[in-house]
Amino acid sequence: MSARLGVFFSPFGTIMAKYLTICTLFVFMLNACAQKKEEMRHQYTNALIDETSPYLLQHAHNPVNWQPWKPKVLERAQKENKPLLISIGYAACHWCHVMERECFEDEEVAKLMNESFVNIKIDREERPDVDQIYMDAIQMMSGNGGWPLNIVALPDGRPFWGATYVPKENWLKSLAQLIDLYNNQPEKIQGYADDLARGIKAINLIENKEEGDFFTAARLNDAIGNWSKYFDTYLGGYKRAPKFMMPNNLDFLLHYATANEDDSVMEYVNTTLTRMAYGGIFDHVGGGFSRYSVDMKWHVPHFEKMLYDNGQLTSLYAKAYAVTKNELYKKVVEETFAFIKEELADENGGFYSSLDADSLDENGELEEGAYYVWTETELQQLLGDDFDVFKDYFNINSYGLWEHGNYVLIRDKSSKEIAEKHGISGDELKKRIDNDLTTLKEARQKREKPRLDDKILTSWNGLMLQGLVDAYRYLGDEAYLNTALTNARFIKENMFKSDGGLHRNHKEGKSTINGFLDDYATVIEAYISLYEVTFDETWLKEAKSLADYAIEHFQDKDNKLFYYTSDEDASLIRRSVETYDNVISSSNSIMAKNLLKLHKLYHEEPYGAIVRQMVNNVQDNFAENTQSFANWLHLVMYGNNNFYEIAIIGGEHQRLGAEIAKSYIPNSILVGAEREGAIELLKDRYSEGETLVYVCIEGTCRLPVATAPEALRQIRSFQ
Repeated sequence: MSARLGVFFSPFGTIMAKYLTICTLFVFMLNACAQKKEEMRHQYTNALIDETSPYLLQHAHNPVNWQPWKPKVLERAQKENKPLLISIGYAACHWCHVMERECFEDEEVAKLMNESFVNIKIDREERPDVDQIYMDAIQMMSGNGGWPLNIVALPDGRPFWGATYVPKENWLKSLAQLIDLYNNQPEKIQGYADDLARGIKAINLIENKEEGDFFTAARLNDAIGNWSKYFDTYLGGYKRAPKFMMPNNLDFLLHYATANEDDSVMEYVNTTLTRMAYGGIFDHVGGGFSRYSVDMKWHVPHFEKMLYDNGQLTSLYAKAYAVTKNELYKKVVEETFAFIKEELADENGGFYSSLDADSLDENGELEEGAYYVWTETELQQLLGDDFDVFKDYFNINSYGLWEHGNYVLIRDKSSKEIAEKHGISGDELKKRIDNDLTTLKEARQKREKPRLDDKILTSWNGLMLQGLVDAYRYLGDEAYLNTALTNARFIKENMFKSDGGLHRNHKEGKSTINGFLDDYATVIEAYISLYEVTFDETWLKEAKSLADYAIEHFQDKDNKLFYYTSDEDASLIRRSVETYDNVISSSNSIMAKNLLKLHKLYHEEPYGAIVRQMVNNVQDNFAENTQSFANWLHLVMYGNNNFYEIAIIGGEHQRLGAEIAKSYIPNSILVGAEREGAIELLKDRYSEGETLVYVCIEGTCRLPVATAPEALRQIRSFQ
C-alpha cells in the first residue's frame, strides 16, 4: 500500500517542489528589488550596506567609500600603496554623529578621502580588539582618547597619525598634509609608524614573575586608605567631573566594607549609590542609567543608555540591597529591569546594545537628550495641581536646571523630608509621584525615541545575565529568573559555535565575528552564578567547557594570563592582554575569579595554579593603581580570608539554597542536589529523609546542619 501511494503522489511532489522553488526565487527577487529601491532613495551607497552593525549601516549612504575591517581591504591598500583611514565609533556616540554630519556626509571631504585613502569604518563594540590597539596609539600620540577615533595608518595597519572629533576645515587640512607627507617623505612616515608600533607592543607586555608573597591584607588596607583620598564623601563617586559610575569599584568596596566591618567605606558606598539613584543619570521616568554625568552631582548625563552599564548596576544594587535592605536600591533594580525589558529585549531572549544619546527635537533636528528633558511649562501643563510637590521632589529650580530652559529631573532630599514639608504621608507622596511619572512617561512616548542599536553582543549579554541572576538571588522575584533563563538559553542556542567556542555578535539570525576573551569571561561568570540559584548542572558544565576552551585558545602558556583574541584570529600589530579594570572589569580579572570558583569544585584541574600565577603577575599594580584593579582585589580578599564552599543535599535543597543565597556572602560558592551530583562536594553526603548543609573550605567540612540560619552561623564562626 505504501509503495503504491508513493507512486501515486510522486508527480504531485515534483510539482510542489517546482512550485516551492519558483516561490523562493520570487521572494528572493522581491527582496532584491526592495533593497535596490532602498538604495535608489539615496544618492550614495558604499560597502557598509552589507554589514549588520547599526553603526556601520548609519554610514552606508555616506559619499565616503567606506569599507568594513577585513583582510582583503588591507590587501587592496597594499596593492594600491594607499594609506588607511580608519574611523572607529559606535551607534550611541554623540560626537560620532556630529563628525559624520560635518565631514563624512560632505562631498568635498569625501572626494579627498576617496582619492587618497582606503577608508575603513569600525564599530568599536563589534571589534574591540582593533579599537584597543588604535586607542593605545592615539593616547601615546596625544595623551587623550575618545570616539570617534580616527587613525591614519600604513597599508599594513601600523598607525602614524590620529585624532578624535575634528571639524571639517581642520579635517581637510590635516588629511591634505598627511597625504603630502606620505607621498613625498615616506621615510618620515615609516619612522613614525615603526616607533609607534614598538610602543604599542611594549605597553602591553606582561612580565612573567617568579612566584612571590601574596598581596597581604595589611597592604590592601593601606591601598584602600590611599584610594579613599579621592572619594567624594558628600556627592559620591570621585572628586571630579565628568563622573563615571564605575560599578566594579563600588562592588569591590561593598565586599571590603562588609568583610572588614568598615563603616566609613560602607557609608561612602551608600552615599554614592544613593546619589546616583537620585541623580539625573538615572532615568526617573523610564528607568535605567545613562552613561555618565558631565558634572559633579550626577545631574546632567551623557544621555546614551548602554546595556553593559545597566547589567552591572542591576547586579550592584541587588547586592547592596542584600546588605542594607534599603528600599531605594530595590526600586532601582525593579525600574532598571523594567527599562531593559521594554527597550532592549529581543523577542528571542537576547538583549540589544544601546539607545542613542541623540533624538529628534520638535524641529526635527537631532539633539542630545531631547527625549529626556522637560521645560517647566510642560511639567505644569501635564501635572496640574500635583506640580508643586513634584517641583520640590525633582528640583524644578536652579538646582535641576540644565540649559535652554530644560530641566533634568534630580533628587537631593529623601521622601520623608518632602512629605513632611507638604504635610502628607509617605504613602500619599509615593502614590502622587508614581502617578506623575506615569503621566510623564505617557507624554514622553509621543516624542521621537532615540535610535536603537539592536545588535546583540555576547559579553554585554553576559553582564546583563549576571545582573538578572543577582536580582533574583537577592530580591527573590521569579520574573528575574525567568528572564535570566531565557537569555541563558538564547546565548547557548545562538552565540555558541560548533567547536564549543563563542561568537561575538548576533543580528538578524547572523553571527559573524569570532568571540573575544570578554565574551567567554562574562558568560562563564553568569553561568556559574545561574547554577548557584538553580542547581541545574547544565550551566556549570557549560561554564567549565568554556573555561577549558579559553585556556586552550586564549592563554599565554608562560605567564598564564589570557590574550584578548583567540589563536584562531588574524594577527594584528599585537595580541593584546587586558588587565586594567575600567568601566567594565578586565577580561583577565573576570577569568581569574571564574577559575578560582571552578578550582573550588574541580580540584583535579589546574585552575588554582593558573589563578595564583595570574595574580602574581599583576599584583605589583594593586597598591599604586588600586582603582584600576578593583575587580582583581576580590581575589586578594579570597586569598586572605576564608572562601566557603556551601553544599546542600536533599529534597529541600532548592528551598534551603534560596534562603542561604539571599545573604550577601561574596567569598563563597553554592552547590546543591537532591541526592548527589557530579561535583565532588556532593558525593557520598546524602542522608535518607534529610536535607543537610555542609559548610566547607577546600573540601574540609564542618558537621552538617539542617537549616539556613545554622549554616550562616557556621560561616560567621568558621576558624
